[in-house]
This record gives sequence, C-alpha cells and structure tokens, in this order.
Amino acid sequence: MNERIKNYTGVSLIILLLVASYGIFQYVASYSNSVVISRSFMVSGNGKAMGIPDVAQFSFGVITEGGKDIGSLQAENSKKGNAVIGFVKSKGVESKDIQTQSYNIEPRYQNAYCPRISENCPTPEIIGYAVSQTVSVKIRDFSKIGDILSGVVEKGANSVSQLSFKIDDPASLQNEAREKAIVKAKEDALATAKAGKFRLGRLISISQGNSFPQPLYYSAAEKSAAAIEPGSQELNVTVALTYEIQ
Repeated sequence: MNERIKNYTGVSLIILLLVASYGIFQYVASYSNSVVISRSFMVSGNGKAMGIPDVAQFSFGVITEGGKDIGSLQAENSKKGNAVIGFVKSKGVESKDIQTQSYNIEPRYQNAYCPRISENCPTPEIIGYAVSQTVSVKIRDFSKIGDILSGVVEKGANSVSQLSFKIDDPASLQNEAREKAIVKAKEDALATAKAGKFRLGRLISISQGNSFPQPLYYSAAEKSAAAIEPGSQELNVTVALTYEIQ
C-alpha cells in the first residue's frame, strides 16, 4: 500500500511539474511577443486641403414684451417670427436651412423704491413677461445675402448676428487632407528606417487629429452683398503611425 501511495505521489509531482513548465513557457512566449511589439517607432504627417465656403450663416432674434398674458405674447411672437421665416423662404432658403436655436419666456420685474439699503425692501414685482426666439439661417445663394439680411429686420426681427461663411460638409476635404497626411507619414517612416538601417515592420496603430476650418465672420458694416467675398478656408489633418521595427 505504501508503495502504491509513493507511485501516486510521484505521478502527481510529474503532472504538477508539467503544468508549471507549460505556464512558464506561455509566460515566456507572451513576454517575447511583447518585447517584439515594443520595438516600434512612431512617425507623424500633416495634410492640408483648401476649400471655398459654400454657406453663409447668420441668426436673427424676435423679442416680444408685454403684460402677464403669456399666451397672447407667445401668439404675437410666433406671428412675428413666422413672418420673418416666411420672408426668408420666399428668397429661396429651404426649410432644412432654417432652425430655431432657442425659445425663452422670462419675467419682467419692477423694483420697488428703497431709500436705504439697510431697510427691508419689498420684493421686486413681476409686471409682465418677455418671449424671445432665435433662429439660425443658412444662405447658399450668396447673391441674395444683402436682400435677406435687410429684409429680416424690416419684417420684424429685433436683432441680427454677424454673418459667417463656412464649408457646410467638410468630409471630402477631410479625406483629401488625411490621404496627404498618411502619404507624408509613410515617407517619413521609410526614410527613418533607411537612416536607422532597419526594416519597416507592420503598422501597429494609427491615430488622427483634425483642425477644421474656422468660419469667416463679417461685421454689420460689411454685410452688403457687394462687400462680401467668402475667400477660401484650409483644413488640416495630422496622423500618427506606429510601426514595428524588424
């Protein structure tokens, strides 16, 4: 019986040794792979693409002040806003290019006379409300900019923002700039490998950073169609490529 127990014990020890050896082998293999992957380097490239703005954008505000009848103030404000929006549409601007940015109802207060700050002054009284809405408009036909900007004020808009020009959909420019950036990064990688006397391995990772073109703004004094030239805008894309070293 003792001899059988010894045999079982020996077999168990052999199995444990095999399992431990396999674990060590897996660890060494994993470590070796990580060491290979860690032998890497990163290069970056920048690509630029130029585009001409195809959208002029501005916003207008309609404010209606009155008493405490909020319903009538809302109706009046909607009437004014719809009149302005109707005029904008009559100039060929599509519904998709007209968007409400904000709609607010705020109380208007009347402060009671308080001769001394130290005295208990009455609470300000609400004497009415103000209803306001702000609408954003995109103009794609630049020849109509002047008429639209002057017309929205005539139709009841209380305020008009600065006019800005931008590229409505910069995706194609982004793709062009990205391709240029990747080409430059690859050229840099090949040059680095040649200078370092090593072979370029597989591409491990790629990351990208974008710099979108900033809108061009024009002040109220420059909002006549004759004075406006949208110019061109530049989009930048930077890519970082990480390669294995072989």
